[in-house]
Amino acid sequence: MLKKIPMFLALATGSLFGCTGLVQYRTDYTPCMITDPARDCPNQAIQEYRPAGSSAPGYLMGFIEFDDQGQLFDQRAQMTHVMARVDEDAASGEDLIMVVFVHGWKHNAHTGDDNIGHFRQGIYKLSETEFELSQAQGRRARRVVGIYVGWRGLSATAPVLKELTFWDRKNTAHKVGHGEVTEILNRLEQIRRTKDALAANGKSNSRLVIIGHSFGAAVVYSSVEQILESRFVQTAGQAGSATDVEGFGNLVVLVNPAFEALLYMPLRDLSTERGTYFASQLPVLAILTSEADDATKVAFPTGRWFSTRFEKERDVTRYNPISHSTETIDEAGANITAVGHFEPFRTHYLRAEGKAASGVAITASESAQSQLRASQSWEDDHPGSTIDFIGSQLTRTDNSAGRDPYLLIKVDKALIPNHNDIWDDRVREFVIQLILIAGQNVDLNARKAERQLGYK
Repeated sequence: MLKKIPMFLALATGSLFGCTGLVQYRTDYTPCMITDPARDCPNQAIQEYRPAGSSAPGYLMGFIEFDDQGQLFDQRAQMTHVMARVDEDAASGEDLIMVVFVHGWKHNAHTGDDNIGHFRQGIYKLSETEFELSQAQGRRARRVVGIYVGWRGLSATAPVLKELTFWDRKNTAHKVGHGEVTEILNRLEQIRRTKDALAANGKSNSRLVIIGHSFGAAVVYSSVEQILESRFVQTAGQAGSATDVEGFGNLVVLVNPAFEALLYMPLRDLSTERGTYFASQLPVLAILTSEADDATKVAFPTGRWFSTRFEKERDVTRYNPISHSTETIDEAGANITAVGHFEPFRTHYLRAEGKAASGVAITASESAQSQLRASQSWEDDHPGSTIDFIGSQLTRTDNSAGRDPYLLIKVDKALIPNHNDIWDDRVREFVIQLILIAGQNVDLNARKAERQLGYK
């Protein structure tokens, strides 16, 4: 019966309640060439920035969109065109830093969405810093490729109704994550693996990073959770202690993620149980949650309390080899608490330091030198240690192992003041540094040599 409702009636009903339509926004697959790094080409799914009169590689940006069921639009044509363009860049001989961003609640891929502008600025800044590092180290700069994943995070526009879509969009996010997003991420990882196979030593400098915000983080985690678990288990030696831990791509970053801590527990158990990590181990997963994120701190557990009333939970005991003690994890608490607010799982606190005011310009040269110092500090990491970044300071808890590649970070409200305002310059700089730390040479000795070349 519902399928027989006239189209005009469906549109009228949607307008009455302020609902947004199921729309693909980026329908033009002709590449758009730009010389202004901040420009967005309306409706175009492929955009390339090349700085005029510079040898810097600029960036490529593509849009791939999904419906509420996690399916690709336009008979997969958008995905096909974007991936073909990334393949073309990969085949050119350049190494790539591919960065995927999945937006969250109240956003989409429509021209003018502020997440698009912020993401564009982020990949531009990353490209600048990577170019600065390459010049200092005497190597070819990697080309930055940004993929913006769009879905119907904004499902209503009416002021009150928009706030009430929180739980509906959470369910949709997990559904989207279990759809064809996993295919896109695997295709990108395959591009990186192909670059590795063609490299002289079997390891290229190409890298893949996936970033998700809010329910976009739920999309990402739903897509890669079981892959992350599998790859941790596949490390060699007793309890995976003979090799470094491999993640999905090179790094996954989740900002103010809106999913329960219980979903993260298997990964937390694996990483804590191992206990020790080599100096060569690089970050694999970073979860950042603002201490002032009331959407996940207050609204989230309230809704989860109602939806889990008929589930049975228990207390779970785990041995922590760092604190040399047995920890008790309350499943009921983990089942209703957003992952970033579940204190037993926390490994870090990120506080505002140094250039305290947002908006203070951070140059590419400063960013490059900061990366070199931070990468050394990561190798020296131990329980309770601190790593300095420009505008922030990351301190590890006393009960988590040095270089444990799974970082659960509580973030100072001065850096991220709420659920949606995640684009402070210092936070962007921190994420860029994580990307570049995770994107270093996998060979420890080669990494150290390159770092020495880069110091000024």
